[in-house]
Amino acid sequence: MIMNNIKRILSLILAFCLIVACFTGCKDKGTSTDAGKTVDYVSKIKLDLNSDTKKQEVSVKSFIDGDTTHFIVPSEISADGTLKARYMGINTPESTGKIEEWGKKASNFTKEKLSGAKSIIIESDNNQWNVDSTGGRHLVWVWYKGADSEEYRCLNLELVQNGLSISCGTTADRYGDAMTNAFQQAKTQKLNVFSGEKDPDFYYGDAYEVDLKHLRANTDAYSGTDVAFEGVITYNNNNSVYVEEYDAETDMYYGMAVYYGYQTGEILNILKVGNRVRVVGSLQYYETGGTWQVSDVSFREFKPEDPGNTIKISEGNAPAYREVSAELFTTGKVDLETISSVDSEETTVQSFDFANLAMSTTVSMKNLKVVDIYTTNNGGNSDGAMTLTCEVDGTTVDVRTIVLHDENGNLLTESDFMGKTIDVKGIVDYFSGAYQIKVFKTEDITVH
Repeated sequence: MIMNNIKRILSLILAFCLIVACFTGCKDKGTSTDAGKTVDYVSKIKLDLNSDTKKQEVSVKSFIDGDTTHFIVPSEISADGTLKARYMGINTPESTGKIEEWGKKASNFTKEKLSGAKSIIIESDNNQWNVDSTGGRHLVWVWYKGADSEEYRCLNLELVQNGLSISCGTTADRYGDAMTNAFQQAKTQKLNVFSGEKDPDFYYGDAYEVDLKHLRANTDAYSGTDVAFEGVITYNNNNSVYVEEYDAETDMYYGMAVYYGYQTGEILNILKVGNRVRVVGSLQYYETGGTWQVSDVSFREFKPEDPGNTIKISEGNAPAYREVSAELFTTGKVDLETISSVDSEETTVQSFDFANLAMSTTVSMKNLKVVDIYTTNNGGNSDGAMTLTCEVDGTTVDVRTIVLHDENGNLLTESDFMGKTIDVKGIVDYFSGAYQIKVFKTEDITVH
């Protein structure tokens, strides 16, 4: 009896030791979850200011998307003082071009962290500054801290850890092990892009979600399809509004004319000058004008949550009136990536006329000498509208007006402008094979 009790006690002690040993061993081997707990891999890696990698404290020039930022750097790093940074080891969903789920959240995450940073340092992966496959962007690790008393945190890793990167680099990268572990943890915890849930900032409709730069560069590919894009309404004329949007990567505005036709009701309150809107409609080639426009604007008043709706985002916005030179307007070129079809993942680089891409955006131009004028006189509503042929620095630019009146209601005529030097503000327009500036308001022409 006594021997049985002793054996029973020894068995219990042995089982207890095995259990303790098992837990101890599991804890020692834990890397990605620490026995089920979330690991902050960002706090585990430190910025070594004494390593042989290249480092530079920077400030933000412009935010592009979740994994691309333009930084201000010394001229010895980049001759023009701007370094276009592509974040090393990550690939966030797109928030420019063709918009993807979780793209806006990744972009806002990056902007929020760096906007509030006390200090930002970029670091190379080795002892030199390296460029990506395009040759135009540098691959860097981005470190930031919110206060002098805080340690630097690696934003690349933080995006991965929060499930905002659809892939990560390899263990051969400088911080590759931490990146891989954080990526697997985000997938296990089903964060954001791995959640299987709908992105609250993404519209799940039938239209292609794009930005105006991508749409303007790929009009042939999107011809006849439903598209959705955001921008600010600058003018309303002849049953159409003009919408423009700034692109930080190219530092220019892109636009589109939106024809709403003879619709009535709430849609007209949405399509008001000064409103920032999300437009949903069909991209069409306007044969008469030889230009592209969006028509069949979608709006379902009794289905406010419909992702196919054109909606107002904000109000009180102003036209950009980006000042351009006559040379840029007439001969400027811009290289952009293009696609062959809406579902194509392959891109090629194409050179565009600046004015082609700037169509329907607001511009301003100064010191135009009026050398010739044509006045419309065909018995229609446009009688009195003028085309002012102007010269500046040896370059010819046409300025087209609607019918204009002075403050007393008197019709403005050729005598008000002929031989004079003017400054103008208007919309980039296209007529009879040439680009022109179209003016809609008397106050948008200043006579010297």
